[in-house]
Amino acid sequence: MTDAAKFWDKHAKGYARSPIKNKAAYDTTMTRSKAHLSPQDKVLEIGCGTGTTALILADSVAEITATDISGQMIDIADDKARAQQVENVTFFPATLFDDRLAPGAFDAILVYNALHLLADTPMVLQRIRQLLKPGGRLISKTPCIGDMNIFARALIPLLMKFGIAPNPIHFFKQPALEELIRQAGFDILETGLYPAPSSFFIVARQQEQRPETN
Repeated sequence: MTDAAKFWDKHAKGYARSPIKNKAAYDTTMTRSKAHLSPQDKVLEIGCGTGTTALILADSVAEITATDISGQMIDIADDKARAQQVENVTFFPATLFDDRLAPGAFDAILVYNALHLLADTPMVLQRIRQLLKPGGRLISKTPCIGDMNIFARALIPLLMKFGIAPNPIHFFKQPALEELIRQAGFDILETGLYPAPSSFFIVARQQEQRPETN
């Protein structure tokens, strides 16, 4: 088990008990996400946590595969799904590079509050692109810590040092994150701040691969 998985296993129960900090911003994120989803879609969520978002979006799509590196998080998510009688969401512990995730299998991939926690962002984005069907969508929201005030930026390394925050954490800025997504072969469809100033919502579509010419 990786250190990151151990961290989230340790915090799973507390995470499940924590209320959503900004309900209005969360509701807007869900509304805008649903605008880019269809009833026929097969969806993957990366870093699903305890399953709240997957279960909210379940009635907007055909099926959701929801993964997290924490088995404890997945156990809680499974309990929620049974309690809510949601049958089109499958939860299982996995990394993004798990062999059970087939290339070209998904119409949309969701990454909420997780992209900044994954070690190699260009590699992660290329893997996401690989897993999407042609023209598939990446729907994400990412804390852009590089755009936060100096006190927040200074506090996070201390929290990491004492094991209160996970490691690694990327200090993205909004334009740089957009550029990384474009460089990975996506066209940006929509952006927003929910909430402002630094919780950055991005919807992007996989670019069509152009045939090579001699």
